Amino acid sequence: MDLKTWIGWYEKILEDFKFDPIADMEAAEYLNDFLKKHENIKVDVDDLPHNDKFIIFGAGPSIKEHLKLLKEDFDLGVFILVAADGATSALLEESILPDIIVTDLDGAMDDIIRANKAGSFIVVHAHGNNLERLKVYLPKLRNILGTTQTPPIGDLHNFGGFTDGDRAVFLAVELGAKLIILAGMDFGDIITRYSRPQISEMTRKADEIKRLKLEYAKKLIEWIIENEDVKIYNLVESKSLKG
Repeated sequence: MDLKTWIGWYEKILEDFKFDPIADMEAAEYLNDFLKKHENIKVDVDDLPHNDKFIIFGAGPSIKEHLKLLKEDFDLGVFILVAADGATSALLEESILPDIIVTDLDGAMDDIIRANKAGSFIVVHAHGNNLERLKVYLPKLRNILGTTQTPPIGDLHNFGGFTDGDRAVFLAVELGAKLIILAGMDFGDIITRYSRPQISEMTRKADEIKRLKLEYAKKLIEWIIENEDVKIYNLVESKSLKG
């Protein structure tokens, strides 16, 4: 997605969620400054694994079922495995280390840090609601690629995308994906403890903001299907989302 197209989406997101673009920029500037001061932990797009086959894991209620299916019926070694934030925990429970984690740092951070130390690249996103998490967790991470939802500055990238899940799909396209399998991407009204570690039960009804975020994620992935040369399968639907 080119920047001009993304800005149209971004302006609608700001309107619908009443987000503050100045706060987004402040978080982006903090992340960029941190990476400039810590060149040894920064990576660029060329450092990330490239391939034409990706599996992207969301933290939806189907994630455990899909992990079981993939472990039994797929050769995971031929795919680049990308975890969207809290999905990292579900993968580690199955002794699967994601190649890349896409996160705004609100998943189970102990698991994300553990996977990062074990070799997962981490794509850290800055936005107006996670500045404090950036300050706490950036010093604990390595192999970081920085992203923003504002026009990119300095060392930060904007490949398009809003939630961790759909940003992971945009990233996969940037890294050469021609086939993407979506696992644990339900786009429904149920959230899991993988997505919200602070809830006590395993699943819970999503609040209005989370439901709207999932609607945006689905719409953005549909945009990719219509505008990019990539085949996307969602295991929730057990069929191709394209053609």
